[in-house]
Amino acid sequence: MRFKLIAALATGLLVAACESTPEVAEEDDGAGAVEVTEEVVVEVDPIDPRSERYIEEVLGKRVFFALDSSVLNARSQSTIRRWADWLNEFSDVNVIVEGHCDERGTREYNLALGDRRANAVKDHLVVLGIDPNRITTISYGKERPLVLGHTEAAWGQNRRGDLTLS
Repeated sequence: MRFKLIAALATGLLVAACESTPEVAEEDDGAGAVEVTEEVVVEVDPIDPRSERYIEEVLGKRVFFALDSSVLNARSQSTIRRWADWLNEFSDVNVIVEGHCDERGTREYNLALGDRRANAVKDHLVVLGIDPNRITTISYGKERPLVLGHTEAAWGQNRRGDLTLS
């Protein structure tokens, strides 16, 4: 019996919590009559598809790589596909792909690995129909870390390819 009572109370609270009442405004038309109107406010914040905000929030600016690898995982391929779709829509835009590495390894090795990473992103864009002449690649190796630190978490954020507009 106690369980049924608690269940009934919980159900009543859920139903009451789900109910909503619209805001109602009363307007006097000057003749003594009051008209009741419902005010609906729709806030639209469109993002310009050529803005940095759009690139950050919709396309994504980075793809990440495993240790000592330039192989694109499924998540990276998905990001690159969004870029390809966007670049196909805006054919006047060119892109720079930067290859980055974590701090481990020699400068020379990481420059070569960063180059392979940047070119892996470029090659995937080309496979998806982007003209290779619209894509510039550059390797920064370990010279421009995104995150400072000597931990796996920091290193994981630094093994990346960054896409930017040229």
